[in-house]
Order: sequence, then C-alpha cells, then structure tokens
Amino acid sequence: MRFRRFTSLNTTIRLRDERLHVRLSDILEHAPEPVHSAIAHILLAKLYKKPIAPAQADRYRRYASSETVSKQAEHVRQTRGRKRILTARGHRYDLDEVFESLNARFFHGLMGRPTLTWSAHHARRMLGHYDAAHNTIVVSRVFDRPDTPRYAIEYLLYHEMLHLKHPVRVKGGRRCVHSREFQAEERLFPQLEEAKAYLRHL
Repeated sequence: MRFRRFTSLNTTIRLRDERLHVRLSDILEHAPEPVHSAIAHILLAKLYKKPIAPAQADRYRRYASSETVSKQAEHVRQTRGRKRILTARGHRYDLDEVFESLNARFFHGLMGRPTLTWSAHHARRMLGHYDAAHNTIVVSRVFDRPDTPRYAIEYLLYHEMLHLKHPVRVKGGRRCVHSREFQAEERLFPQLEEAKAYLRHL
C-alpha cells in the first residue's frame, strides 16, 4: 500500500501479477486503524464485486466528511489542484452580466462575484457546479446558444450562487448539500418549474 499526493480523497486498488496494488491519498495516512480497515474492506469489495458492509461504508463516510478531514481535503485541492478557467463571455451569454443581474435581483448586490467560466465541453450530465476550493462557478457550454431561454441560464447560475451563500454542512456525519434555507431561497426563483422542465429535457 502506498500513500500518494492526490488532489482529493482518492483510493485505488488493482490486481496485477497476483499482487494487490493499493494507493491512497496521503490525507488518509494518519486515519485511525478502523478507518484503514474500512477502506480495505470497501476496496476489496469493489475489486471482487461484492456487497459493501453498511457499517464499514458508514465508518469511512463519517471520517471522510468530518470537519477536520473536509477542511484538509479542501486545502489540498486549493494548493495542488488546478482549475481550468476559460472565459465568462460566451457566444450568446455573458456569465458576468447574468451574475450581476441576479445579484441585484436576489442578493441586494451584496454577493461577491466568484470566478465564472463556461466549461470546456458541451457537458450534459454536469450542467453546472460551484467549486468552493477555487471559488469558481462552471456552467456547461451546452447552454451557450441562441435557443436557450434566458430563464434557464439564470436559474442554473442562481442555483450555484445559492451554493456559494449556503455552503455544504455536515450533520451527523452526513453532508447536507441542499439545506432547508437553500431550498426555501431556490423556490423564490419566479420561473423555477419552467427552468427545471427545460433542464430535464436536456
């Protein structure tokens, strides 16, 4: 087993020449022995396509989502990882302009603007995301076209802005991504249902 300087909590296992090759993120190097045992169980179960014991999965999940480890993982992403930043100005929409419009309408103009960029590819699975480690909102370039209704791009960016306002919290070892406060503010978007229908269509 080797600990490597990954940019996240990566773990890998391979069987080669009848030998197991295991690589873990160095963030996990000083984890308690029960956590290492849980990781070993999970990796072996995945390798041999066996069920993962819920208790082992829960033990690793609680450790990985703890405040201390989450902060360490975010720091590693900031210092080791690289974020590909292209441009906020697209062929059809300028993300900076859309952000400022939403900022004025929903946040009294008080939200600091993160780095905004269109994705490198026309992704249809990851339509948008907020990267807290690099304070960056990425929007799929699939929306940057004349037939995309403005309310769709506004809703998508508004959703990611709410992630900026309501950071992920950990409750009982579980990550709370969309808190009640988050969901309440999301419902304030006037064309919420139309926008969600458009995204489902994509």
